[in-house]
Amino acid sequence: MKEALLYERLEKNLVRCNLCSHRCGIAEGKFGFCGVRQNVAGTLCTHAFGRLVAAHIDPIEKKPLYHFLPGTISFSIATMGCNFRCGFCQNWQISQEVFNQRQVRGEEFSPQEIVKFALDHKCRSISYTYTEPTIFFEYALETAKIAREKGLDNVFVTNGYMTKECLELARSYLDAANVDLKFFKDSSYKKHCCGTLEPVLDSIRMMKKMGIWLEITTLVVTGENDSRDELEGIAEFIASVDTDIPWHISRFHPEYKFIDHQPTPQATLKEAQGIGYKAGLKYIYVGNVYGWGSDTNCHNCSKLLIKREGFSVLEYNIKEGKCPFCSTHIPGVFI
Repeated sequence: MKEALLYERLEKNLVRCNLCSHRCGIAEGKFGFCGVRQNVAGTLCTHAFGRLVAAHIDPIEKKPLYHFLPGTISFSIATMGCNFRCGFCQNWQISQEVFNQRQVRGEEFSPQEIVKFALDHKCRSISYTYTEPTIFFEYALETAKIAREKGLDNVFVTNGYMTKECLELARSYLDAANVDLKFFKDSSYKKHCCGTLEPVLDSIRMMKKMGIWLEITTLVVTGENDSRDELEGIAEFIASVDTDIPWHISRFHPEYKFIDHQPTPQATLKEAQGIGYKAGLKYIYVGNVYGWGSDTNCHNCSKLLIKREGFSVLEYNIKEGKCPFCSTHIPGVFI
């Protein structure tokens, strides 16, 4: 265990965690909503520090990030736990298992070892992903500081439910983030995630103002967030922050507690793509499909800039951050 960041001591040995937007009040001996942060005699401690439950070398495109160091690889890590309870979670075995097991498992791995591994394997970045990085923030932050010193970039793949205080601590070390914007209805966030919408929108706005490269993903779940009104709400919100933000529309496959839902029809994904372009978004990608939706074309002249197959980059034409055909600036962070 390690003492947590961002908490305050209250009366009668209670503590309040100020890391995520649940802002849990935690009685002595009890855990917060995330399942990994515990009040130990009036001190908030994290059980997630140094306990990796997943570690893989991934293409950065898998995060998904398509405008941040495309074609590079990222050392991707996670601990157990989450501050959401999504029934459609694609990584539920590691994000939700802690609530059934009441035990935080994982392989001991220090921040220094993580950075060394990333460097030894020629990664350009470290991604804090698979589960919610906010809940293993102390571990991620210490790793990110060392990574920055060694010339590696840091990436959060997040549900966006962190506090402003959390982002203020992270901003100097966080280079890019992909935020899941799951719904555009507060009622849906409450029903499916046990959270609320506005903190996620606030995080997106703050990350943009902080200069963190930002991309957004929406898993389109059949019968839940696939209405035209909801997709329009998401697209118009993203456009109101910045039309340069890439929007990843991801196809849902039945998983976890949503095995009775049908996979997202590709026609729905094409409709969502059209909604995004109508809202003014310049770059919209479709994930979990084969053969379309992943290439990057110049928003000005429509020429092919990056050809992808799956998570592999087959053709790369961006030169000094510009389209080589019309010299238009392409938003992103490119090699």
